[in-house]
Amino acid sequence: MREISLDRLRTLLVIAEHGSFAEAARVLNLAPPTVSLHIADLEARIGGPLLSRTRGRIQPTAIGETLIERARRLLADAEQALEDVERQVKGLAGRVRLGASTGVIAQLIPQALETLGQDHAGIDVQVAVLTSQQTLHKLGDGSLDIGVIALPQSPVKGLQITPWRRDPIMAFLPARWESPEVITPPWLAGQSLILNDNSTRLSRQVGEWFASQGPQPTPRIQLNYNDAIKSLVAAGYGATLLPHEASTPPPETRIAMRALQPPLWRELGIAHRGGNVERSTQHVLQVLWGLQAL
Repeated sequence: MREISLDRLRTLLVIAEHGSFAEAARVLNLAPPTVSLHIADLEARIGGPLLSRTRGRIQPTAIGETLIERARRLLADAEQALEDVERQVKGLAGRVRLGASTGVIAQLIPQALETLGQDHAGIDVQVAVLTSQQTLHKLGDGSLDIGVIALPQSPVKGLQITPWRRDPIMAFLPARWESPEVITPPWLAGQSLILNDNSTRLSRQVGEWFASQGPQPTPRIQLNYNDAIKSLVAAGYGATLLPHEASTPPPETRIAMRALQPPLWRELGIAHRGGNVERSTQHVLQVLWGLQAL
C-alpha cells in the first residue's frame, strides 16, 4: 500500500487556505507543476477528487475536507514530534533511567533531583532500585542510562565506571544504650544487631570488619531498607552499621551515631555507557558530580 506523504498533505492544506495553486506554489517555494503533481498523487491514492474550482477559487470537495481535517492533526503531531526530539537533543527535555541501591536513593538521589529540577525541569529521571550487579547488567543491555554502584568493580566492556563518593560507615545505636565513644568489632558483636542481607556489598564489608577482630555475629534481622533499619534502631531493637553522608542531617535523638575502629568506608562509583552520551544524560551526570565527596 502506498503511503501518503506529509509534503503532499501540506500542499493540500496550503491550497485550501489560499484558494490558488499558484499562491500555494509561491508560499511553499515550489514550481507550479510540482504543486499540481502533489495533488494528482493524492487524488490517485485516495481514488477521488480533493479540490474543485468554484467562482474562480479552488475549494476542497467533501472528500477533500475530510482529508484536510485529518491532515491538520497529522502535520501538527509531526511538528510536535520534531520539537520534542529537538528539545531532547539539546538537553532541554528527555528521559534518563537511573539505577541505585535503596540507601543511595533515600539519601543522595533526592538531592540530585532537586538540583536537576531547578536547572533542567524538562528532564524526567526514572529511578529503579537495583543492586550493583543488576545495575551493571541493565547498563550493558541498554535498559539503563546511569548507575550508582558500589566499588570496587571489575571493568565491564562498553561501560565507563568512575569513582564518585567515599562516605564513612558509622554505628547507629539506640541512644539509651550505654556505649563507648568508638565502636569496635568485639564490643558490637555482643549486641543485638540489625544488618543488611548478604546480597549487598555493605553486608560483605561489615562481615569482613567483624572478622578482622573476632567471629561473625548473627543479626536479629536482616533488611535492605536503611530507613526501616534506623526506625528499628530508634525503637531499641538493635544496632546497625550504615553509611553516613556528610550532606545528610544527623539521626533523630533516639539514635546515637558512633565512629568505628578500625574505620570502614562505603565507596560508590557512577557507571554509564561509553561513547556518545545524550545531553539529558550529561545533565544528570553533572548534577551527580556536584554531590561528589571523595
